[in-house]
Amino acid sequence: MGQAVAGGLGWSVGEVARTAGVTVRTLHHYDRIGLLRPSARTPSGYRSYHRRDLERLQRILGYRELGFSLEEIAAVLDGESDAVAHLRRQRDLLIGRIARLQRMLATLDRTMEARRMGINLTPEEMLEVFGHDPTRYAEEAEQRWGDTDAYRESRRRTASYTKDDWKAMGAEAGAITQRLAAAMAAGLPADSPEAMDAAQAHREHISRWFYECSTQMHVGLAQMYLADPRFTANYEDVAPGLAQYVHDAIVADAARG
Repeated sequence: MGQAVAGGLGWSVGEVARTAGVTVRTLHHYDRIGLLRPSARTPSGYRSYHRRDLERLQRILGYRELGFSLEEIAAVLDGESDAVAHLRRQRDLLIGRIARLQRMLATLDRTMEARRMGINLTPEEMLEVFGHDPTRYAEEAEQRWGDTDAYRESRRRTASYTKDDWKAMGAEAGAITQRLAAAMAAGLPADSPEAMDAAQAHREHISRWFYECSTQMHVGLAQMYLADPRFTANYEDVAPGLAQYVHDAIVADAARG
C-alpha cells in the first residue's frame, strides 16, 4: 500500500487516499468529524494510518456505496466492533440492493419492450389492464409476424392507445368471448347464427382495434387458437371446450361469406 512512514508503523494520508480512491480532503473531513481518525501522528505532526484504520475506511466506503449517510455510518460502526459482523451486514445490504436494482432493471426492460410493441403504458398500468405482462412473447411475435402489414398496422394503431382505450378494448373482447361461451353452454352448434354472429363480432373487433382482419386471416387465427397451448388456455380457462367451439364458429362464419 505504498511506502510506510513513521518507522514502518503506518501510511500517510496521501498513500491512503491514492489506494482507497478518495481525496485527501475527504480523509481530512472524516478525521474532523470523528468518523475516521488516524491512530497516530508522525513526529512532524502528519497523520499516520494503521491497519485497523484502513479496515474502518473499507467499511465506511462500503456503507457509502450502499447509500448510508456519514451519520448513519458512524452509528453503525461505533455500535459494532466485530469485523465479520460488519462484513456480513454489508453483504446482506448489498444483496438487497442488487435485488432492488434487478427489479428496477426488469421494470425498465418491460417498459422499453412495451414501447417497442406500441403499448404506451407503465408496468403498473399494464398489470392493471391486462392482468399479466403483455411483453412476454413480444420477441416471438415479432419474429413470426414482424414483416407483415398486419403487424405493422397493429403497432401503429396501438401506439396511440391510452389506458382507457386498452380497458375498453379488453371489455369488448371479454364480452365477445362470453357470447361464444353462452352459445356453447346453451347447446347451440358452432354453425348456428348466434355462434357465427359472435365469431363475426370477434373478427370486427380485431379489425377495429388492431388491423384489417379478413375472413381468411380470421381462420388462420382460429387454427392458432388450437395449435398453440397458450392461446388455447385463454379460452379453456373460460370454459372447457371453448377453444374448439370458437375455432369451429370462426370457420363456419368464414364459409357463409
